[in-house]
Amino acid sequence: MSFFQQLQDNTQNERAYLFASPLVQAALQGRVTLSSYIAFLEQAFHHVSHTVPLLMACGSRIGADKEWLRTAMAEYIEEEIGHQEWILNDIRACGGDAEAVRHGQPGMATELMVSTMYDRIQRLNPVSMLGMVFVLEGTSIALATQAAGALKKGLGLPSQAFSYLSSHGALDQEHMKFFEQLVNQLTDPADQAAVIHTAKVIYRLYAEMFRSLPGSAEVSHALAS
Repeated sequence: MSFFQQLQDNTQNERAYLFASPLVQAALQGRVTLSSYIAFLEQAFHHVSHTVPLLMACGSRIGADKEWLRTAMAEYIEEEIGHQEWILNDIRACGGDAEAVRHGQPGMATELMVSTMYDRIQRLNPVSMLGMVFVLEGTSIALATQAAGALKKGLGLPSQAFSYLSSHGALDQEHMKFFEQLVNQLTDPADQAAVIHTAKVIYRLYAEMFRSLPGSAEVSHALAS
């Protein structure tokens, strides 16, 4: 069994917990309010703005024996630069205050997700970054394109309000093929364990981010009724 398959198998419960989040389910049905969508974009900005710095931190701490992985981090950096600005543009298209978001503070789950990655990269194992990549890109593939279409119809917003979601659904499908080839090159059990553990933690924190967004409780009640 490939390590990529092991990673998928070992994170099934955490992935299911994320996908069971009320706002995730509601987004797929286009039943999210504008305020909840803007709140999601706000939290997305606060973690996406750290993607490039985290990738840089990972690359800087990888040893010479994994030069192939450092090269991959450089490719990810090139792809990810500036994506936080796409999110701010979406917020503007929704009528939100993008500059207030830029200078604002993340929610607790988002802050913990980001700080966990800095800690794991700097204190434990830089290869842990691949666990976060797996969660975020895998979730984008499963949710982004479908949710963007449903939300656009449900909220009556222009396409310009969904550049982040729409682009990442298709973009991350290619990224995941690259990721699968990359992660299957990891043969050290300690590296593999670090990636799996990180993915489990990030799935949980990402789910808590969704569950703490405004309107989550109301959506949960509506879905249950």
